[in-house]
Amino acid sequence: MTISVTRTFGETKGRKGSRPLRRSEPENNRPTSRLPRVTKLMALAIRFDQLIRDGVVKDQAEIARLGLVTRARVTQIMNLLNLAPEIQTAILDMTLVTKGRDFVTEREFRKMVELPAWSQQRRLGESFQTPLSADAEQRPPARGRVDKTSPATGLRPATPSARSIAAMHKTAPDK
Repeated sequence: MTISVTRTFGETKGRKGSRPLRRSEPENNRPTSRLPRVTKLMALAIRFDQLIRDGVVKDQAEIARLGLVTRARVTQIMNLLNLAPEIQTAILDMTLVTKGRDFVTEREFRKMVELPAWSQQRRLGESFQTPLSADAEQRPPARGRVDKTSPATGLRPATPSARSIAAMHKTAPDK
C-alpha cells in the first residue's frame, strides 16, 4: 500500500487557515544603519509640541496616558525643545549608527537642558572632547560600559554629558 501526500511549502496551516510563512531577509538586504535614538526622540518632542499647539491633545499628561508612559518621561522628551536651536538641528542631523550602541543618549543631554541660557549650552557643547590619556587606551572599559572612543579621531568626551555634540558634528563618509 502506497500513500501519497502533497504538501506545499511556504505556507502554514492552523486554526486560522493557510497563511504564507514569513521569510527572513538575506543578510545583504538588511539595513546596515539606523537613526540614533536621541534623533528619534527630538523628532518626537517636536511632534508632541505640534499636537499640543493644534489642540489634538490637551497637555503632556494626556500624551503620557495615550502613550502608556509616565508624565516624567514625556517631560524628559519635551525638555529637548529647551535646547538651543542649532543643537536641536545638530541632533536631527546626526549621522546614522552603523553598528553597536548609539554614541550619545538622551540622558546625556539632560545636564545641557538644565542650563538656562543658550550661550551656556553652546559653550558646554563646544568643550566636549579631550584627548585620551596614554594609560586610558590600555584599560578595558568599565564593567557593563562600552568604550565610547571615536575611532576616527581617537578622542573621547571629557564628561559623561559631553558625548552628545562630539557625535553630532561627524559627517557620514561618502560612498
